[in-house]
Amino acid sequence: MTNILHINSSLFGEDGKSSQMANQFIQALRSKLDDSALMSRDLHANPIPHLDGKRFTAFVTPAEQRTEEQKLIVAESDVLINELRDADIIVLGIPLYNLGVPSTFKAYIDHVARAGETFRYTANGPEGLLSNKKVYVFAARGGKYVETPMDTQTPYLRHILGLMGISDIEFVYAEGLNMGPDIADKALADARTQLLEKAA
Repeated sequence: MTNILHINSSLFGEDGKSSQMANQFIQALRSKLDDSALMSRDLHANPIPHLDGKRFTAFVTPAEQRTEEQKLIVAESDVLINELRDADIIVLGIPLYNLGVPSTFKAYIDHVARAGETFRYTANGPEGLLSNKKVYVFAARGGKYVETPMDTQTPYLRHILGLMGISDIEFVYAEGLNMGPDIADKALADARTQLLEKAA
C-alpha cells in the first residue's frame, strides 16, 4: 500500500492551475500503482487556523499541564502531523502569491513543524524526525521566477520540509501564466508533460 497525502492551496480551489496539475499527477500516479490510499486536503475550502499566541502556547505546554482547550488545539495539529507521518508520497499544489506561499499553506506548516514532533533540537542543530518520503510540488506562477532571487518559494519549501527531515523533493513549474495565452498554454502543456513523466 502506498499512502499519498495531497494538499492543494489555491484560492481558486479545484479550478486553480496548481490544483489542476497536482490532480492530474495523482490520477496518473495512481493508475500506475498496484495499491494506494489517498488523503486530500484543500486548504482554501477547509483552512487551518493561523497561528496565534493561544495556539503556540498550547503546542509548547507540557501535555500533562494542558487545559481542555489546549488539548483540543493540539489534537488538531496531531491529526495533520499523523497524516504526514503516514504518507509515503506528498503532493503539493502551490501557487505563488506575492512572491511567497499562500497564507493557508503557511498556516498548515505552522501546525506540522512542531519541535518534538516533526523535528527536534540537538547540540548540532535541528534534526528532522520524518523520513522516507517523496514530495512533488506543482507550482503555478503568473510571472517567470525560477532561478531568480524573486523565487522565495522554492528555497522556503526545501528548507521547511528539510527541517522536518524531508529532502527528496521534485518541482514542476508552470510559469508565465499571466503573460499572455500563448505563453500560458505552452507552460501548462510543458508542465503536463513533466508531471506525466514523473508519474510513469
